Amino acid sequence: MGAAHSASEEVRELEGKTGFSSDQIEQLHRRFKQLSGDQPTIRNLRKGPSGLADEINFEDFLTIMSYFRPIDTTMDEEQVELSRKEKLRFLFHMYDSDSDGRITLEEYRNVVEELLSGNPHIEKESARSIADGAMMEAASVCMGQMEPDQVYEGITFEDFLKIWQGIDIETKMHVRFLNMETMALCH
Repeated sequence: MGAAHSASEEVRELEGKTGFSSDQIEQLHRRFKQLSGDQPTIRNLRKGPSGLADEINFEDFLTIMSYFRPIDTTMDEEQVELSRKEKLRFLFHMYDSDSDGRITLEEYRNVVEELLSGNPHIEKESARSIADGAMMEAASVCMGQMEPDQVYEGITFEDFLKIWQGIDIETKMHVRFLNMETMALCH
């Protein structure tokens, strides 16, 4: 009884921390177990401050996934905007690898190269050109016409918000939970 009480208390704590329902937490736990191979942690691809890859436990996984929670239909405009900013801040930090509050060309190149590395048809130089072009476009959106001697230091979070303005991330950047009937059709 003590273990069951402790587990349900832990689930309630996770519900409060992440906004997921107990059913959603259960579904995400099953997915976590699949991804981790039934291990208590998943290896993070980004290196931590010590230079070693961080390990992500289930609570960390849930916290990360909570950024991708679907928009609640009861949310008012202010709450929707706050959710949007949280998602964009999370995305911004994925690019800002040194956490200095600015995405530099080098950081952006690294992310683009990593994302495209699985495609055998795109060489590293092509990925670099894609990143360079996107960064030039970001500079023009954020700074307008630049002078020839003007240097763009990188994308701040405010710039990042400008770039993503008008793009519907609320419905595109979220976890979709399938119900059991839908899942049965997939098998």
